[in-house]
Amino acid sequence: MAKGGARARSGPAPTSQDRSHKAKQPDAQGWVTLPADGRPGDAPAFPLLDPAPRELDLWHRLWATPQAVMWEQLHQAFEVAAYVRLLSIAEQPDAPIVSWAQVKQVAESLGLSVAGMARNRWTIAPADAEEVVRVDTSTMSGVSSLTARLKAVADG
Repeated sequence: MAKGGARARSGPAPTSQDRSHKAKQPDAQGWVTLPADGRPGDAPAFPLLDPAPRELDLWHRLWATPQAVMWEQLHQAFEVAAYVRLLSIAEQPDAPIVSWAQVKQVAESLGLSVAGMARNRWTIAPADAEEVVRVDTSTMSGVSSLTARLKAVADG
């Protein structure tokens, strides 16, 4: 077993206190805020040979996501194309089950999962920074204790 040195998943999960800074500018902790409306413009050309229609559909949809802003900056078109090809293979009925584990691993490295976003220190800006989501509590039941709530479910 390897000794010493940093590991990709060692230590506590990274956190970000204030994510209101400009998009694509790392904060003091290294977090980058991606634009909620995604990457503008057309997708780059698919870099692999003979793309299937499903691959091209995935390709164009992925290049419109917020994560695509960073892929473009990091020149990861080939990595995204490899993910698209792997995903389209894994979707086939006769695909080996291990292909889904590979899809999950590549998706995480590209920041397409919550864990991948955290590992890359990426966050997505609120769609509208001024908009605050409010929950209307007037229609909620007045049951306050956990025991009473469980009893309410059991009775009815």
